[in-house]
Amino acid sequence: MKTVFITGTSSGLGKAAVQLFAARGWKVIATMRSPEKETELTQLDNVHLLKLDVANAAQIDTCVQQALASGPVDVVVNNAGYGLVGPLESYTDEQITTQLDTNLLGVIRIIKAFTPHFREKKSGLFINITSIGGLITVPFSAVYHASKWALEGLSESLSFEFSQLGIGIKTVSPGAIKTDFGTRSLQTGQPNAAYGNMMEQVFSVFGRLWDPEKYSSAETIAEVVYEAATDGKDHLRYQAGEDAKAFYAQRLWQGAELFRKGIEETVFGEIGVPTV
Repeated sequence: MKTVFITGTSSGLGKAAVQLFAARGWKVIATMRSPEKETELTQLDNVHLLKLDVANAAQIDTCVQQALASGPVDVVVNNAGYGLVGPLESYTDEQITTQLDTNLLGVIRIIKAFTPHFREKKSGLFINITSIGGLITVPFSAVYHASKWALEGLSESLSFEFSQLGIGIKTVSPGAIKTDFGTRSLQTGQPNAAYGNMMEQVFSVFGRLWDPEKYSSAETIAEVVYEAATDGKDHLRYQAGEDAKAFYAQRLWQGAELFRKGIEETVFGEIGVPTV
């Protein structure tokens, strides 16, 4: 029986991934900030809950030690994260620090904590859940994008040294998911009248671009995570969801500069909304 360690499993993609791996015969170590509140995953065979706030460095070390005490781990899925939106100057320093601690530094620390284990057994795989927002950008999400683009760069750079140690690393970049990300996992900066009209324009345009009826289910994205974990391919990036695939393909086809100008014109110009 293989073992997977997954962060951020209290809801959404994380919970769906736990359920999928468990259903396919894996032992799952599911981590979350408040495991005492979880009632659904505790009913599943081979699922073990551990307390973990990925923004807490000391807790990461303790949690990883607890996980390894129960046996070897084969795959680590870094899923925990949230979005911070709004103009850059509207964020408090605490909001910026917490965003980077959760989305980036927590991932780095977890990878660092598990690497000796993978190195010693000459096998193991890290899967970092980034976002289509780690491959393209939109307005008013600068620090969120910074964290997700950093994960993509981190993963690509680590792939070189890890390949010499028998360790794999991959990223899964979901598009829009039918979860509570937009409420439970989304934070905003302080209101700033200087940006009011611009933000209304952005939310109006992207509200039309990303039709909730076309969002991928968490279960659909979890299938891509499982594919990355089991396909045995030396492949770094997996886009998950038809919207993510389409936007990334468009960026590659147009080139970074033309794509960026297209986003700007779509949001702030008069050319209308492109179809995807």
